[in-house]
Amino acid sequence: MTHYPKLLPVSNIFLYTDGIAVNNAIDALVTIIANAPASDTQRDNWLERLWRAVEADDIPCIELLPDHWGTLCVTPERASHWADEFIDVVRMAWSPNPELQGYFKGTAACLSALLKAGRNAEVMELLENAFHRFWNDRKWGVKALLAMGEKAEALRFAEDSRGLNEPSLMISEACEEILLASGLAEEAYSRYAIEANQKSTYLATFRGITKKYLHKKPADILKDLVASAPGSEGKWFAAAKSSGLYDEAIELANRTPCDPRTLTRAARDMAETEPRFAVEAGVAALRWLVEGHGYEITGLDVRAAYGCTMKAAENAGCKPETFKRIRELVAGENFGERFVTRILGHELGLR
Repeated sequence: MTHYPKLLPVSNIFLYTDGIAVNNAIDALVTIIANAPASDTQRDNWLERLWRAVEADDIPCIELLPDHWGTLCVTPERASHWADEFIDVVRMAWSPNPELQGYFKGTAACLSALLKAGRNAEVMELLENAFHRFWNDRKWGVKALLAMGEKAEALRFAEDSRGLNEPSLMISEACEEILLASGLAEEAYSRYAIEANQKSTYLATFRGITKKYLHKKPADILKDLVASAPGSEGKWFAAAKSSGLYDEAIELANRTPCDPRTLTRAARDMAETEPRFAVEAGVAALRWLVEGHGYEITGLDVRAAYGCTMKAAENAGCKPETFKRIRELVAGENFGERFVTRILGHELGLR
């Protein structure tokens, strides 16, 4: 958790605020400030105050504000004025002379203002002086090239920005966006879709790609995602299930470990509508429990997996066979203290 002492006079809530929340607040406030009715003098005063805040921001907590400088300027004329204020300092910071070069908080503000002012060629000229190929700087070059209608060059410029410590995902996002805007959806998919759409969960990644590439069949997208992460097949179970790819979901759940609770929920939720699928999901849950998988598993988790599976088996008309499968599965448990056997042994007639 990051603390923001300079913001505490505003509210103690900043004691419990993380960087993501602050950045989201910046995004929202930039829109409000840019769209607020104000005279030229008032807006100039706002920008002066904001710049002083950036200069005094040593933690930092509003370091992304300069990225929005062009938007905050509102007009190309004001943006051009601010670009002129910053540009010589940026040139000095990027000077080949070691005694002059250094870090300048206004670099992003300068590039953003130049872009807003339509001085796109100057963005590219300035970036030629940069002695590091940082994506945070070079992304403005991509935007400038796009503004000049040079999509192919923008794509090459973005690709040329890759490096050991550069954000590959962000670069792929930019490249994907260029190709999609150019009507080259198939190329965008094959080159960038998987990396550019990585989310916090496997399901969210799958949904992000299927929503963006409507011309692709969900089954084909799933196949490509599975192939991109060998050894993680089971983690795509929920993605397959969400698109009604039930056979594929069960096959994936049995290839590599899958969260037993996820499988149990599937068995519970689908017990009436897709009982055969629910049975297989429940049996897979018990299989991984028997093999010791799952986080902080309790007896309730084991009983839930068994109960949901047997309920689904009753609906599917395969209760005896399912009971036999589960009994044989649990009877073969040899992991640790045979936890599943201790929980279900009585129901299954095992000792």
